[in-house]
Amino acid sequence: MEQTKDHAGVSEAREPESDDLLVVDRIVERHRGEQGALIPVLQKAQQAFGYLSTEVIERIAARLEMPVSQVTGVVTFYSYFTTTPRGENTVRVCLGTACYVRSGKQVLEDLEKTLGVSVGETTADRCFSLEIGRCFGACGLAPVVMVNDDVHQRVKSTKLRELLEPYGCSNDVDGGPAAQSRGSTERNSTSGGSA
Repeated sequence: MEQTKDHAGVSEAREPESDDLLVVDRIVERHRGEQGALIPVLQKAQQAFGYLSTEVIERIAARLEMPVSQVTGVVTFYSYFTTTPRGENTVRVCLGTACYVRSGKQVLEDLEKTLGVSVGETTADRCFSLEIGRCFGACGLAPVVMVNDDVHQRVKSTKLRELLEPYGCSNDVDGGPAAQSRGSTERNSTSGGSA
């Protein structure tokens, strides 16, 4: 524990700052004094941690001398920001008109079962996050699923485990739903693969 002195000069014990909060402090310092610094600070913090925790949001507010409600308002307004941990891989199911009428909704439901999560959630091993998209510009190839930047066309519910298999994660949890859906730790390096 660190020793600090209060305003009266009396020593008191204080827990050391977490490494995450020190990272936030460095990010804020790089942008201190800039007009409109909040957005770049939030972007850099999310890049550093993968999401914006309550602790990080509160620290940013304190360091930028803003109300927490103002920072939270910006975080919740912009869809780019997330307050939940994201997976190493983002799986987006297109539910645009063409994909929807060609079984996109069924593909989504089956992906939820395969991964064990609902839309907007992340698997326990933080390997996959599941999201919905609204047209990826490949309507003639519907239904379409994107994993990261890879487009998978004419996806069939019966082939979902094969589709996810190449997207291994560095933090696999044995036996979890996502770990069961993959056998390989190599990334798929080609776009447009069919599943």
